[in-house]
Amino acid sequence: MTVPSATAVKVRYFAGARAAAGVADEDLLLDSAEPTVALVVSTIGELHGSQLGKVLAASSFLLDGVAVRDTSVRVPAGAQLDVLPPFAGG
Repeated sequence: MTVPSATAVKVRYFAGARAAAGVADEDLLLDSAEPTVALVVSTIGELHGSQLGKVLAASSFLLDGVAVRDTSVRVPAGAQLDVLPPFAGG
């Protein structure tokens, strides 16, 4: 049995993150068999530049619908990561 050398992940952007990324969602192929949330966040920051980087610094993340408190959490192949910037309201 061979171990995959890359992992596919879907990233969805909401509100200000969508505006900063310029897309609503995208599929990434990460060069890691066991990527973390931190690696996904770093990768999308590099892909979309400093404007998204600023949004990412203040954002929360959901991994397959579950809130991520620790970005060292592993991201399984086929997972979905939602980027949720702070929302105004009250």
